[in-house]
Amino acid sequence: MHNAPIMEYSESNFTDTPLLTSDSWRVFRILSEFVEGFENMTTIGPSVSIFGSARLQSDTPYYNMAIEVSQEIAKKGFAIITGGGPGIMEACNKGAQQVQGNSCGLAVDLPFESEPNKYIDPKYCLRFRYFFVRKVMFIRYAQGYVFLPGGYGTLDELFEALTLIQTNKIHSFPIYLMGKTYWEGLLGWIKSTMLAQGCVNENDLTLIQVTDDPMEVANGIERHFQRSRSSRNF
Repeated sequence: MHNAPIMEYSESNFTDTPLLTSDSWRVFRILSEFVEGFENMTTIGPSVSIFGSARLQSDTPYYNMAIEVSQEIAKKGFAIITGGGPGIMEACNKGAQQVQGNSCGLAVDLPFESEPNKYIDPKYCLRFRYFFVRKVMFIRYAQGYVFLPGGYGTLDELFEALTLIQTNKIHSFPIYLMGKTYWEGLLGWIKSTMLAQGCVNENDLTLIQVTDDPMEVANGIERHFQRSRSSRNF
């Protein structure tokens, strides 16, 4: 049987001058993405980040749910922030524009998503090379997170937000899951396995709210925003 060669790592692999030069210059590229993101996003006002799959198109019920919840949130005066892609993200940006709300798309360079969707305001259509810079933009300006059905990327954003709140790295804000039947298996496992074995506690479970009612989501985020703003005034 032919064995594939094993890569041997030595100190020289990580101290070569070209590698050091490349990594040093990469820092400036990262900084430039942060600067561009901050300069554009600081004018957007109170916002809500909404996540969901790029693969769920207009023939799924979740697409219409995304339009409806975005409309209700935008009517409350919040900008809608998405990942800028097709599917659920497109539906959310579409819903925001339909009620004259600010519609933001934070796209990332991917081989299977060539262009941002057409429902993003040009001023708030940003492209990123690095996922982690994009994640900062999602969370820095959001007053709440809403998750519709999605895949690995959606789950990544969900658990990152939960981790940051759980560890007090950011102030707590509402996190809503929409599409009850989609999420029930995951939530059941969290309770039956993670909670049962002590990897999370009961309070951690209260960070997540599940509903299919767009008005409940919009009203809940608005109430939290008003309470937070009042507390900052004292």
